[in-house]
Amino acid sequence: MAHPLLDLFPEGTTVDPDGTLVIAGCRVDDLAREFGTPAIVVDEGALRARACEYRTALTSRRPNARVVFAPKAFPATAVQRVMVEEGLGLDVAGGGEILSALRAGVDPALVVMHGNAKTTEELRIAVEAAIGLVVVDNADDVDRLEQLVAPGSVQGVLVRVVPEVASSTHPSVQTGQVGSKFGLTAAAARRLIARIEESPLLEMRGVHAHVGSQIMDPAELAAAVEPLAALGTFPVYDLGGGLGARYTTADRPASVDEYVEALLAAADEHLPADAELIIEPGRSLVNGSASTLYTVTTVKRDARTFVAVDGGMGDNLEVALFGQRYEAVLAGRLNDEDAEDVVVVGRHCESGDVLIDPLRLPAARVGDLLAVPATGAYTHTMANNYNGYRRPPVVFARDGEARAVIRRETWEDLFDRDV
Repeated sequence: MAHPLLDLFPEGTTVDPDGTLVIAGCRVDDLAREFGTPAIVVDEGALRARACEYRTALTSRRPNARVVFAPKAFPATAVQRVMVEEGLGLDVAGGGEILSALRAGVDPALVVMHGNAKTTEELRIAVEAAIGLVVVDNADDVDRLEQLVAPGSVQGVLVRVVPEVASSTHPSVQTGQVGSKFGLTAAAARRLIARIEESPLLEMRGVHAHVGSQIMDPAELAAAVEPLAALGTFPVYDLGGGLGARYTTADRPASVDEYVEALLAAADEHLPADAELIIEPGRSLVNGSASTLYTVTTVKRDARTFVAVDGGMGDNLEVALFGQRYEAVLAGRLNDEDAEDVVVVGRHCESGDVLIDPLRLPAARVGDLLAVPATGAYTHTMANNYNGYRRPPVVFARDGEARAVIRRETWEDLFDRDV
C-alpha cells in the first residue's frame, strides 16, 4: 500500500523497494550525497506541467487572456525561465525581480510590475526595460512615472483597487479588505484614473485587484470582479492571484479548472467580452513541485520527543510567520511503521523554530533523511542567514538527472558585504 503522504509529493514520486523516496527519478539519498542537506528539490517536469495547466485552463476558455507568474513565491531565475518557456508572463515586485525576469529571457511587454512603495530607482529600471504594465498603487507612483517617462514615450499602467472583499485566509496575507496597505478605495481610484487619463506620458490600460493568498474558495477571488467592473470599461482587467495550495492531506484547494471557471463566470457577467484578462498565480503554481530534504541531527526523547534537523526557520519561515502546517516523512524509511509522535524542530536559537508539531514518524535516528513536501512557495523566498546559516541550494530534478540551479552559500558568502 502506498504511503499516505506520498500524494503530497509531485505526481510520479515513488518509493524504491528498500523504502527510499524517489523524486523525478532521483533517489533522495543520492540527492543528499551530491548536494548536501538541507536542499530544496524541484521536480522540473511537475513545475512545467503546472504552468501548462494554468495557461491551457485560461486561454482555452478565453483566448484574450494571459497568465503571469508571481515570482515572489519562488524568485529563482531558473524557475522564472521555466515559466517563460511555458508561455507565461511574469508579475514582479521590486527591482531585483525585474532584473531576474530579464535574465530569464522574458519579453518585457509581458511583465506586470507591482508594489505599494516603489522607489524611483525601481521605476526607472521598469521604464528603461520597457516593462509592459506598471500597477500604480498611489498618486506618488504617478508622480514618479511622469518624471521618468521620456517625452514622446508612453508607459502603460493599471490602477490597483481595493475590492472590499473579506477573505477567509490568514490576516497576514489578506489584501482585498478596506484598510489594506495595497491599492485604493473606489473613490480614490476614480480620481487617480481621471488624472492618468489626462497624462500625455501614461496610458490608462485598466484596473487590478488582489484579494489575498492561500484562498481555498474561488468564489472569494471571483468576488473582486464586480468592484473592478464598477470603475468603468477598460482594455485590461487584472484579477490577481491567490488560489490556495495543498500542504497537508486535509487541504482541499479548488482545482485550476474550478478557479478559472469561477473567474470567467464573473467576467462574463460583469466585464466586456473583448477585454484582456490577466491572472497572477504564485503559490499555487509552484508549491507542489518542490520538497525540502533535511538530515536529522539530534533526537531528544524527554518530556516530548524532539527530532531536530539541520535547517529550520533559516529556510522555511512559513511556520513562524503564518502557522503553516506541513507534513514530512523519513525519506529512507517509508516501509517502516510509524512508532512515535514527535516535534520536528530546527537548528536555530528560537523557541519558535518549529517545523512540524506534531508529526507521527517511525522511531527517528540521527542521520535519517527527512523530506518535507509542498515547499515550493515562500521558502527560498524568505531564506535567511540567522545564526550564520548558509542558505540551501535549489536543485532541479527530471528523468533521473539532477542539477543545482542555485548553489548552497559558502562560509565566505556570509562576509561578502563586509567593508
